[in-house]
Amino acid sequence: MGYFSLQKGSLYTTNIFLSANEYWRTAAYGSFLLLFLVWLTSSVLKQYPTSTAWKSRSPDPEKSATRYPTKCKVLDRPAGVWTPVNFKRPGPKPYPDWDLYNTRPLPYRPFRYGAYHITMGLRSMKWDEWIELDNQYLKFHADKARRIEERGAKCSKTAPEAFDGAIELLEEFCDYLPQRYPSLYRKTLVGMENVVTGETFNIVERPLKEDPMQMAARMIEDDIAIMFEKQDGQYYLLAGSILLAGFWRLEDKWGMPLSMIHTSGNVPGFERKLEKGMTNFFRRIQPDGPMLRNNYFIQVDDNLAWSDSIGSEDDEGISWATAKENKAVEHLWFRSERQSLRRLPRSGGVVFTIRTYFHPITEISDQPHVPGRLASAIRGWGDDVAIYKGREKYQDVLLEYLDAKHEEQVNSGLNLAEEDLRNYPY
Repeated sequence: MGYFSLQKGSLYTTNIFLSANEYWRTAAYGSFLLLFLVWLTSSVLKQYPTSTAWKSRSPDPEKSATRYPTKCKVLDRPAGVWTPVNFKRPGPKPYPDWDLYNTRPLPYRPFRYGAYHITMGLRSMKWDEWIELDNQYLKFHADKARRIEERGAKCSKTAPEAFDGAIELLEEFCDYLPQRYPSLYRKTLVGMENVVTGETFNIVERPLKEDPMQMAARMIEDDIAIMFEKQDGQYYLLAGSILLAGFWRLEDKWGMPLSMIHTSGNVPGFERKLEKGMTNFFRRIQPDGPMLRNNYFIQVDDNLAWSDSIGSEDDEGISWATAKENKAVEHLWFRSERQSLRRLPRSGGVVFTIRTYFHPITEISDQPHVPGRLASAIRGWGDDVAIYKGREKYQDVLLEYLDAKHEEQVNSGLNLAEEDLRNYPY
C-alpha cells in the first residue's frame, strides 16, 4: 500500500513536471509570436500618415465656422497665384418638362417682413440649378443680340489676361446646357448648336468669331462677370457681358477691384458690414462650392436693358435725381436678380451669372401675401438703403397701392398665418 502510494505519488509528480515544461515551452513560443505580430503591425502602420478622420472633430476656437464645401480645398497660396484643381462639375439632369414657350420664370420674391439687414445673403447652390432658362429666353436673346450690335465692347468684352478664363466658361456652358436643356442645345465636336435659333458656337477655333464673353452672352439669359485675383489679393473685373443690368454699366466698373466696384456705386454698408466678409469669401470659395444670392429693386420705367429714368446710358452722371416722382403704379416694375457665384477650376476666375426677373408691380401684387410683405420690406429699409434704391421717387404711390392690395386680400379671406416664411427667396 505504501509502495503503491509512493509510486503513485512519484508518477503524479513526474506528470506535473512534464506538463509544466510543455506549458513554459508553449508560453515562450506564444510570447515570441505576439512580439513578432506587434512589431509587424507597427512597421506596417508607419507606412501611412495619421488620418484626421480618426481624430476628434471638436471645433477649433481660433477658426471661424464655415459652411463652404472643402473637398477641393487647396493649400494656402500666394495672392494672385492659382494652381488648377482637378475638379469636374457634376453633370446636370435634364430640366423636368422644360419647354421654350411654356416654362415660366421662377417666382423669386426675395424680401421679408420688417427691418432690412445688410448681409451678403449667400446660400448653397445645387449644380442642376446653375443656369435657369424659361419662356423669356427668346426675348432676352434678341435684346442681347441687339445690345451687342449697338454697343459692342462698352457692354461685353474680355481682357487679354482673362481670355483663358472666358474660354473655360464657354467650355462649361457647352457641356452643361445641352445636358440641362436638350431640346434647345445640342453638343458638337467643337462646341454646341442652338437647335431653335440655328446658331453654332465653335469655341475651339482661333481666332474666335467674336469676343468669348459676347459668345457666352448669347447662350444664356443672364449677364455675366468674371473676377480674377491679382498679386495684391484683390479680385478685378476683367471679363464681362453686362447687357441687361438696368442701373450700372460695364465700362464704369471695368478693371476695378471688387471693393472699388461697390464703393464707387455707394453700396449701403459695404465698408462697415460687407467688405471684410466679401473679401474672405472670394479668397476661400472653391470650385466645388457654388453659391446663390438674390436682390431686388423697384424701377420706374419698363426698360429691361437700361433704366433711362436715371439718365441716358451715355451720360457722365447718372442718378435717381432725374427720375420723376410718384408716377402711376402702372409705370412701376419689380426688378429681381438671381446671382450665382462659382470658381472655375482651371483659371481660378470667380464667375457671376446675373439673371434678371422683370415684372409689373401690378402683376406680382396679385399673388397671395406679396403686397403686404413687400410693403413691410420697403418700409423697413434704413435711410442709406432707401436712398440707394430711390424710394422717395415712388414710395407714396407704391405703398398706398400695396396697402390697398393687402387689405383686399385679407378681406377676401387671406390667412396670414398660412404664409411659410421659410420659403425665401420665393
